[in-house]
Amino acid sequence: MDLVLAVVVGLFIALGVYLLLSRALIRMLMGMLVLGNGVNLLIFTAGRLTREVAPIVPPGLEQAPGAIANPLPQALILTAIVIGFAMFSFLLVLAYRAYQTLDCDDTDEMRLAEPADAPNPPLSY
Repeated sequence: MDLVLAVVVGLFIALGVYLLLSRALIRMLMGMLVLGNGVNLLIFTAGRLTREVAPIVPPGLEQAPGAIANPLPQALILTAIVIGFAMFSFLLVLAYRAYQTLDCDDTDEMRLAEPADAPNPPLSY
């Protein structure tokens, strides 16, 4: 099971990077979403995927009598999901506003700050 999840994490991260390198804003946003999900799955996988008892220590004991689940990766993932959703919502509104203002989705056509007849930057050093 860990090997399958490692492959899925690798595919999510590879697909997220591929989409982030695109010129279209919507593909970039989808890349951020897929990359975030890949990282969340990586954190979840790193926290060991075992079916153990809940991370609750019975009253009167200082430590659990047996193995318990690790609650830290689950708490980190829940926090990352909330932050990722807020960031995706903000970037979606920002991309929509940029599309309304500039009437294009291609990042190469969005270069308003650069003059049209300026020389290209050096491609190598």
